[in-house]
Amino acid sequence: MRKQILGAICFAFLSGATAALAADAGSGLKPNQTEGFGAGQPLTFTYTQSFACVDQPKSDLDFNKKKAQSDPGEQQIPICQAGIDPTINPPGQVGHASDTTAPIYVLIPMFSTDNDQNPGDAISCKDVVPGTLCGPDLGKALISLFGALPEAFKAKPAVYAQCPDAGARPGTCTMHASRVDLAPVLAALGLIGNPPTANVFVPTPNHSHVLKDADIALDAIWWQVVPVLVLDKSVWPPQDGSSGITSVAAIQDAESKKLAIQAPSNFFLFFGSKVSKMDMKMMH
Repeated sequence: MRKQILGAICFAFLSGATAALAADAGSGLKPNQTEGFGAGQPLTFTYTQSFACVDQPKSDLDFNKKKAQSDPGEQQIPICQAGIDPTINPPGQVGHASDTTAPIYVLIPMFSTDNDQNPGDAISCKDVVPGTLCGPDLGKALISLFGALPEAFKAKPAVYAQCPDAGARPGTCTMHASRVDLAPVLAALGLIGNPPTANVFVPTPNHSHVLKDADIALDAIWWQVVPVLVLDKSVWPPQDGSSGITSVAAIQDAESKKLAIQAPSNFFLFFGSKVSKMDMKMMH
């Protein structure tokens, strides 16, 4: 009996390992890699350390009217906030990060392909950071604000996104924060009071990535996350990058047609980029 139990355990372990290796091989990515686009080409990003969300001494990212330098509670869980532009970046360069730091444009599908009115389709509350809006409550809030549940926050989006990683839980991505605060962006859009008085923490949305043409082949550096809210499915890129937004020029074109909106953030990622060798025809 003991041998049978040990055999079953070994079989289960080996089966799980084989499945994990097969998943990695199928995607062509290592666990610390994601896909991206740039200059109309497919890219591979390799992350070699965790993210950073800059909170400066005189900031008040939790809106409790206390400066961070005198508010220990603000430091306990990173506040990754869209809609602000810190004046220092993780390496310590002084100046607005939008001027000193290479951008990674994070495409967020804020449209709904099917006018989804079901709050239950939103990313669930499983394993989320406490205080994060999730599940049906997230769905209700987003439907109220945007008229339908965006693909960005669906547990099963109807469009391809480079994050989450293949087979990973929605709301996650390798070496990324697992939640973001949308309060400043929602306030700037006139969807909540301005200035905001409370955080609006949501799971990290389903998203894809775009780099500047000149940055597609760089060793690992810090990048400032620049969220780009994509408002129309017609410009969303499929997995093979055969159409839609796969370059900064395409982002600018979409913005000129009011199909996308961008904002800075205090969220930074550390990775290197290279042009993917994968034959994109194989991805059809």
